[in-house]
Amino acid sequence: MLETLTYINSDFPIFATVMVFVFGAIVGSFLNVCIYRIPKDLSIVRPGSSCACGSAIAWYHNIPIFSWCLLRGRSTCCREWFSIRYPLVEFLTASLFAYAWWVHSPIVAIIGMLYLSFLICSTFIDLDHMIIPDRFSIGGMILGVFISFFFPILHGIQTTGLASSLNSALIAISGALVGSGLVYWIAVLGEVLLRKPAMGEGDVKFVGFIGAFCGWQGAVFAMFGGALIGSILLLPLIMFGRIIHRNKKASQTSSESMNDQALAFGAQVPFGPMLAVAALIYFLGFNNAVDTYLKNASDVFCSSLPLIH
Repeated sequence: MLETLTYINSDFPIFATVMVFVFGAIVGSFLNVCIYRIPKDLSIVRPGSSCACGSAIAWYHNIPIFSWCLLRGRSTCCREWFSIRYPLVEFLTASLFAYAWWVHSPIVAIIGMLYLSFLICSTFIDLDHMIIPDRFSIGGMILGVFISFFFPILHGIQTTGLASSLNSALIAISGALVGSGLVYWIAVLGEVLLRKPAMGEGDVKFVGFIGAFCGWQGAVFAMFGGALIGSILLLPLIMFGRIIHRNKKASQTSSESMNDQALAFGAQVPFGPMLAVAALIYFLGFNNAVDTYLKNASDVFCSSLPLIH
């Protein structure tokens, strides 16, 4: 089957990419179900998709992306609005799948589709509920090690055999340990300095999952790249909010309410989405540059060790 996919991709690249995009949209529709139901401990299989009023949604009204556009975002039964997140998640998943197919070999791309699905689900669940379910973090970490053993090419190992499989599994395990350990000690240091929890346990396990699929380099980049992305996105929002708050002339009660909201915003910011964005950037093409930089930095550090003595 993999040989057939490779043949189709080499001879009909546009057709293959379009098919992957369609497949990604279908997966994205399923991810919407997971994002909504998993935090509520509901089955992701039954019942089928239904409207908020309880009416079942017909299959021809549940076609990814197109149905929402054709229905103009409204249900046919009660004319209630459907969230725009549904087609956005479907389009995002389809686009990421197609891009992964374009930049990676078929085997790595297919594995990457599973990896990307975990990242997407974790991101939106964390945005909604400030949690990352263990099935995506711990489960994804274990799955990453398992897949690495059977598909060493995930970590750039082109040879096959038991030695290659063991080496690939060790890369995944070291990535999980380095990633989760790095975030854990940063969280401990942050809690000591700030005297309040600086990072949740879910983030620790989540970076371990990223490391299992991307190695320790991917985990390190997700951690520091996520922090940079968070700073770029959050600092303007915080500054804008403070300017509005300073210029707002309201009653004392209203002012206290705004202070409470500002405190809550500053105290509870999900870090998982930022980690996921950095992990996406690494996996979808930035890995070579990061690996080269870290290797050069390691070589410089090791070469300077004799000078210390």
